[in-house]
Amino acid sequence: MAKLYFRYGAMGSSKTANALMVAYNYYERGKEALLAKPKLDSRDTGIIWSRIGLERECKYVEDIVAMSDEELRSYDCVIIDEAQFCRKSDIEFFEHIVDDLEIPVICYGLRTDFRRELFEGSTWLLAWADVIEELKTVCWCGNGASCNTRFTEDGKIIRTGSQIVMGGNECYTALCRKHYKEGILGPDKKV
Repeated sequence: MAKLYFRYGAMGSSKTANALMVAYNYYERGKEALLAKPKLDSRDTGIIWSRIGLERECKYVEDIVAMSDEELRSYDCVIIDEAQFCRKSDIEFFEHIVDDLEIPVICYGLRTDFRRELFEGSTWLLAWADVIEELKTVCWCGNGASCNTRFTEDGKIIRTGSQIVMGGNECYTALCRKHYKEGILGPDKKV
């Protein structure tokens, strides 16, 4: 029986690397995985890439929603990266793929933003996914990190502003809740 999966983690928890490895596992077994990401992730057009150097071409969620059931049935699995940027209607479509076409859909994304508030896609995946799994990473102190932290060039934590600002290590890091609340990006970096 196919399932809808939500694999979430803070920044740096290897979500994208994991998605690409799962796609490769399907490929190795002679199966076809459909990789997609929302168009909102405009950092690299038509590419899913991980910071460790893995990358692969992908489609956009908005394009797979427009695909016919016949086209979708040519895939053995659907893998979505940056699923936090999906809309509620996208998650409903993923349910259709799982329930009606019996194709597993594996979504990877952040659970919360830099203010510790849910994204739209994450909200509905947490509500509707059959399987929810956390991909773990650690804070600079060694404790588990669950807070996606946005910061300025001079190392100050940002706590207000637009929910979505594209970026990587240059403006985001993962912290444990204690250091997020205290505003400490590292042992020598206090607010």
